[in-house]
Amino acid sequence: MDTDYLVIGAGSAGCVVASRLSETGARVTLLEAGPRDWYPWIHVPAGMLKLLQNPLVNWNYTTEPEVGSGDRAIRWPRGRVLGGSSSINGMLYVRGNPADFDGWAQMGCRGWSYDDVLPYFRKSEDYAPGDGAFRGKGGVLKVEDYRTILPLTHRFVEAAQQAGHAFRKDLNGAEQEGVGYSQMTRKGRFRGSTARTFLAAAKGQPKLRVETEALATRLLFEGRRCVGAAFRQRGQDRELRVTREVILSGGTVNSPHLLQVSGIGPAAHLREIGVPVLHEIAAVGANLQDHYVARVQHRVRDEISTNQLARGLRLAREVARFAVRGNGALTFGVTTAQVFCRSREGLASPDLQLLFTPASYEAGKFGVLEREAGMTVAVCPVRPDSRGTIMARSADPLERPAIRPNYLAARSDQQVLAAGIRFTRRIFAAPALARHSAQEMMPGPETVSDEDLLGYMREHGTTIYHPVGTCRMGEDPASVVDSRLRLRGIGGLRVIDASVMPTLTTGNTNAPTIMIAEKGAAMIREDAAAA
Repeated sequence: MDTDYLVIGAGSAGCVVASRLSETGARVTLLEAGPRDWYPWIHVPAGMLKLLQNPLVNWNYTTEPEVGSGDRAIRWPRGRVLGGSSSINGMLYVRGNPADFDGWAQMGCRGWSYDDVLPYFRKSEDYAPGDGAFRGKGGVLKVEDYRTILPLTHRFVEAAQQAGHAFRKDLNGAEQEGVGYSQMTRKGRFRGSTARTFLAAAKGQPKLRVETEALATRLLFEGRRCVGAAFRQRGQDRELRVTREVILSGGTVNSPHLLQVSGIGPAAHLREIGVPVLHEIAAVGANLQDHYVARVQHRVRDEISTNQLARGLRLAREVARFAVRGNGALTFGVTTAQVFCRSREGLASPDLQLLFTPASYEAGKFGVLEREAGMTVAVCPVRPDSRGTIMARSADPLERPAIRPNYLAARSDQQVLAAGIRFTRRIFAAPALARHSAQEMMPGPETVSDEDLLGYMREHGTTIYHPVGTCRMGEDPASVVDSRLRLRGIGGLRVIDASVMPTLTTGNTNAPTIMIAEKGAAMIREDAAAA
């Protein structure tokens, strides 16, 4: 069995790549380790909380316990289903800051400046209210404003302005810095994953084949050229060979892991775990970055939060609203409004994202809403200096890799997060929001000093699920892929997913991952036409 292109991983990137390559008439095969996206809660936006630990659709990774995160193992949800993490995430559409991409270009990533990537953001999306100079119209990825907004969110936006943050009508438009309402990837009232948008748009392509429950176990090589992959599907071991290219879109965890167990990575580590070294690239699995947050949580008075809407008669009414009108609480994602700001003077662009949700969660219980009314801001340093690793533990492709994010290792990350907590407290103290706050529950008003705040960050901080960087793009010899996303020293193999980001973007990573896939697919098509 063979194909022209093999795309490994049907997630935020892989569905886009497979869809765009299928437009050429080439034979394209897309492998996904998980099942089809049949599980109903995938498609109801508010059902995200039911997906965070669900083994039907989730890899359910955990990190190694580390000092920076209080010697805790942190849960890392990653999508294991058609659509990947775009099928289980909070659906936020956040492109990042223009300075992010200009920074990539300055690091040597040719063709990845903001001016270079903006056309690919615009190509993907359909956002009706947007300024056409920045926003796309008519793309397959529908982006919408929230259909229903609780008054608490309006009060947060008002309070942020009272605290000195300018209002931005479109945080993905001409100016990101300031406060504004969140946008979501949608398909009508339902979730708009890349499976339900890009892959659905390609269903008429006769040469596109989608294989689910197909876990890639090893890349196949002839000399220094990748010629296919071995995979396990429903208990059977199979192989698939390509006539053109293999595209690795497994994501920040699975892409470096598959490379390592296939013999590509840091040679000393591969030998230590019993993997024959095919090609040494020391940076495979290194440069791991993630958004680590600490939450500021308040008890609410005189207003409704999502907590009350999630139970009893109110929940029954919300189900009816969703079924009849396609709005209400079941259309909620997670974050309804955001602030982008700078932790100190002298910075060229924001280094903090403050994510507001009109809900609160039980301490130590992953994604479980409190019974009492609450509201929360997740304080996120968006450009962390800490770097971690993802490394295979053995030659067995089914054994999960060791994930060591090294959270808060850099003193600068501790300082930015502490500054963000203090900025958030100023917003909660502003008149528009103060009248609805009964008290600060976490970290608590007694947590004031730098030392106490650091203790809180380590003991109660967590990820917001944005790992990147483990197959870093660049033109320097230490990078994993070049600016056209080709693996260094190996023919016929590219990596196209969030793992190629040299640095994290300012905000959530689904939108820039889709952009990378759009641009990567265009590069493949260009190179094929020139051959």
